[in-house]
Amino acid sequence: MSFLVFGLSCLFAPYMVLEFKRYGLANFRTLNGLLQILGALGLLLLFYQPIFALVASGGLGILMVLGFLVRLKIKDGFVKSFPAFFYAVLNFTILFLLIKEDLW
Repeated sequence: MSFLVFGLSCLFAPYMVLEFKRYGLANFRTLNGLLQILGALGLLLLFYQPIFALVASGGLGILMVLGFLVRLKIKDGFVKSFPAFFYAVLNFTILFLLIKEDLW
């Protein structure tokens, strides 16, 4: 659900416009929001169409690694960067388990 909320905030919250400018990625705010919403919807389909969860978890994992690196690059430090790191690990764990269990 957090990906859905964050994705929607990327699209509609004025604060996120400022944040993406601070990241140096103002042109990618809308794309990021849409990808997070699609990823969230894909994860919600885990029990109905696991292939969507497989693609979503891989995509969100990559997105979160990039987010973590951007936060480190702009010197936000590890504490502020940790949520992106945590979500990257979580999504890659889901991806690994889906592949390992051949659930897709």
